[in-house]
Amino acid sequence: MTKYIFITGGVVSGLGKGIAAASIGLILKSRGLAVVNQKFDPYLNIDPGTMNPFQHGEVFVTDDGAETDLDLGHYERFTDATLSQSSNTTSGRVYMTVLRREREGGYNGGTVQVIPNITEEILRRMLLSTEETNADVIITEIGGTVGDIESLPFIEAIRQIKYQVGEENCCYIHLTLLPYLKKAGEIKTKPTQHSVKELQELGIQPDILMLRSDVPIDRATREKLALFCNVDADCIIQNTTARSIYEVPLQLEGEHVGDAVCKVLGISTPPTELGAWTDMVNVFRNPRTRVRIALVGKYVDLHDAYLSVVESLVHGGIANEAGIDIDWVEAEDLKDDETTARRLGGADGIIVPGGFGVRGVEGMVNAAKYARTGGIPYFGICLGMQIMVIEYARNVLGWADAHSTEMAPDTAHPVIALMPDQNGKILGGTLRLGKFECAVAPGTLAEKAYGAATIWERHRHRYEFNNAYREELQNAGLIISGVNPERDLVEIVEAPDHPWMLGGQFHPEFKSRPNRAGPLFREFIRASIARRK
Repeated sequence: MTKYIFITGGVVSGLGKGIAAASIGLILKSRGLAVVNQKFDPYLNIDPGTMNPFQHGEVFVTDDGAETDLDLGHYERFTDATLSQSSNTTSGRVYMTVLRREREGGYNGGTVQVIPNITEEILRRMLLSTEETNADVIITEIGGTVGDIESLPFIEAIRQIKYQVGEENCCYIHLTLLPYLKKAGEIKTKPTQHSVKELQELGIQPDILMLRSDVPIDRATREKLALFCNVDADCIIQNTTARSIYEVPLQLEGEHVGDAVCKVLGISTPPTELGAWTDMVNVFRNPRTRVRIALVGKYVDLHDAYLSVVESLVHGGIANEAGIDIDWVEAEDLKDDETTARRLGGADGIIVPGGFGVRGVEGMVNAAKYARTGGIPYFGICLGMQIMVIEYARNVLGWADAHSTEMAPDTAHPVIALMPDQNGKILGGTLRLGKFECAVAPGTLAEKAYGAATIWERHRHRYEFNNAYREELQNAGLIISGVNPERDLVEIVEAPDHPWMLGGQFHPEFKSRPNRAGPLFREFIRASIARRK
């Protein structure tokens, strides 16, 4: 019988439910269980694909092209899983399905209501992973904070689910904040007590309390919370602030969270085996060298907008036993060659990640020129690859107006252009999404990195390298080292006579893992270390 874990949040948002869910998934997987993580978000957007990165952070993309919440990136990186469309559900998807069914007569003229119709659709989606994966344990994170109006249908659904699958097969984990009042030198438990009380009023008694705190929690505090929240003292789990998210599973295992979960669910497993994870964390903690990477972007004020890129740089550092110091560079600040050289002068490597819209593009072009002419390792991802092509066309071929039709529709040299089948006005879900094949040319940086003639990487973009200019760019020296064989689309470009300058139209950060770095990130960091030396 599949077991179900539901993780809710209390007191405030941003406590790290996603990291906690991913950590529990890793711990249970290390005990030999087949684990699947999923997230249910209460917002009414169909998915985060059209949301401003400043509001929501990055959009994580799965193999099958789902645009999802960034927490799915944590799930994949921690459990080394490949998630899918069914792994992230929003209120928007639920309501759209129910209303479409009503329009088609699916309710036989009955009144459509939140209960039971909306909650039934939520329950159907919660159980969908059981049918698709045959998992031993499904971990479901409920977005938002208990008490939010928009979260109520999801809370009601996880209350009802125990009557479908059996109460003995459900484990409810509530993650809350224990604020520390520095002036008084006290940890305050009252907010957690009130949060648990609110959850109980909605019909859910948490089996495990996970407590976020900046300071250690003593035994007396645990016993007090156990008494007032009706939770076994052994199921009061401390989750103190860690130096790195990759240390959280080790901290939680030190708190015996795996034992607590297995006790609640009646599961008998071998002990947790996190030896390889521990070795990886030790390398991360004790780098042999450090390297400075300038991340040139347009959303740098919100670091979560580039979460997977940052984590992948860390993975590349671990693979090379190097610590990564990221210099967050606002692309708009790179106004000309002089300011660009001054701002990027201390960088060992430059990375330009993805993005949409014209803001900051000229600064990114200046960064690409600085890297190309100065022999500095450069890694362009999606928009960063297109920037590399634009810069090469302008400054090597002499096409001063070369651009993308996304930013300059009337340019005489549209080296980046809209795909013919992407001319619709609807934005959501109309990008080239998901994994696509790429044939890698022999003798290139890409082949050296991947060690393979064919690779599969995930995409999220609408504009492409314009094949009308392909021959001229190649004749001018630009190396095309990766092509999608199905549609003859350029996927990877490299600069000639350069230590390491590569742009990929895809997003390799989505498949990188802390103990198995994405090949391009590994080689980019290696080249940056060589540059530093």
